[in-house]
Amino acid sequence: MVYFVDRGPVPMFSEDDDQTNGMAVQYLKHRIENADGVIMVTPEHNHTTTAALKSTIEWLSYKIHPLEDKPVLIVGASYFTQGSSRAQLDLREILEAPGVNALVMPGNEFLLGNVRDAFDDNGNLKDGGTINRLSNLLIKFSKWVNVLKALKGPEPADAYKNEDLTASGKTDTTIEGVKPGDPDWIEKAAKLTNAASGKDYVKLDAGILTVDQLNWFLKSIPAELTYVDDNNQFLYYNHKAPAEKMFASRTPQQPGSPMSAVHPDKRNVHDHVKQVIHTLRTGKTDMFQLAEPVDKKNVKWVVNNYQAIHDEDNIYRGINEIVIDFWPIIKKYLEMTGQTLVDDPNSKVDANASASTKEEAATEAPAVDASASASESETESQPAPAPATQAPAVDADASASEEDAPAQPEVDADASASK
Repeated sequence: MVYFVDRGPVPMFSEDDDQTNGMAVQYLKHRIENADGVIMVTPEHNHTTTAALKSTIEWLSYKIHPLEDKPVLIVGASYFTQGSSRAQLDLREILEAPGVNALVMPGNEFLLGNVRDAFDDNGNLKDGGTINRLSNLLIKFSKWVNVLKALKGPEPADAYKNEDLTASGKTDTTIEGVKPGDPDWIEKAAKLTNAASGKDYVKLDAGILTVDQLNWFLKSIPAELTYVDDNNQFLYYNHKAPAEKMFASRTPQQPGSPMSAVHPDKRNVHDHVKQVIHTLRTGKTDMFQLAEPVDKKNVKWVVNNYQAIHDEDNIYRGINEIVIDFWPIIKKYLEMTGQTLVDDPNSKVDANASASTKEEAATEAPAVDASASASESETESQPAPAPATQAPAVDADASASEEDAPAQPEVDADASASK
């Protein structure tokens, strides 16, 4: 998949006012890192690209380098007949400069001249020949990206270790001005953002509800829901019961905390969590499940569902963890259909361990930590690790065969069991 990156409200570059960790620059960094390729569109100002785009690239090559070895396609448009040819040449030289080191697609240009007359009232290109040229160029770029990806080779098996559980980066939804992990994070963040509350209405994509109605609705769902954003910051859970009565206990003081603080780093739990996040972030799967038998068979069967969240542009935006006891549902089904459960004599599954045989487990998605709700006493005793480097650029191409995907390290499914 190739993302089109909007430069957005990035401030002008200045070493005296370092905005590398600012939200606008970090947003672009994350989007570029998680894209297979980048398409840059430039107009032409006095025979060069724009000062704003040049400034943005300065930020992306000052202390961070997300464009390094990233496939880039340049296209452009201008009011007159030359169609930004000189601006594209200028931009190409910038992108290939030391410190940027982008891989600009060679030998291909898309020059749209007389741009004021090129589009219809709906913003669509009018000329069929122009549309065909652009379509063919995009197909070539997609193939070129895949060739470079193949030359680069498979992702290292330990690439998941680069996941930063400390939420030290920023995304476009990060609330600045309140420290992650602050026990009063919710109230402080709400004050900073003038967040709607109580009887204030919220327009959703398929309805309008008050904040109170949203809370009632989410608490009524017969499952425990948790939202972790794409910066690995724990933001929300549907507070439907006291922590001691939850399958995966949460407390109102935990929202706002980085994942490194929510999960105590015992028995390599942080590595398990990184595997889960990396598998979902990189599109290897959109959801996987971990069963946690917490009682005798046919009494309780709790399952943790880890679902990747994507925005309207199919960009990864976090994880929805859904924890539910399936036994009441199964029991009701059996009552309504008059059926019974019987043991399968050919089954290779250890019902007491909730895991497949070792040979089967090695081919599945990594097991995950179900103790996201570690008690406050556990989390307080575990210092957060130093920030890791951001995850490297990853393959979001859904067409890659499963056989090409690197094998995930085997995970101890019991390491995360709540006690």
